[in-house]
Amino acid sequence: MRIRALGVVLLCVCAALLTACPNETTVGRLSADPGRYRNKEVVLSGQVVNSFGVLGQGGYELSDETGRIWVITTRGVPSKGSRVQTVGKVINGVTWGGRNLGMALQETGRRFR
Repeated sequence: MRIRALGVVLLCVCAALLTACPNETTVGRLSADPGRYRNKEVVLSGQVVNSFGVLGQGGYELSDETGRIWVITTRGVPSKGSRVQTVGKVINGVTWGGRNLGMALQETGRRFR
């Protein structure tokens, strides 16, 4: 009986953790329907094709097979050519360093692949 109860509790905890995770999407999906993702946390994976930063802040351009998007970060900028998975909130009307970036991702987490 205890093992069954423990199994049910473990299953519920796993389900709760998985529902709290943001969905992985593509740049193409973000571009096609930006209103759907505005101010929501999403996960993107791709390769860094351009980056600039100063004192741990900056931005980098992430490219996947469907397009490119700028990622604004305060976690340090990954080097060009790096493969990363980033988590962040979609924001519109971004101007950074005098450049109008349009839609961008405000990074809240990252891991290298």
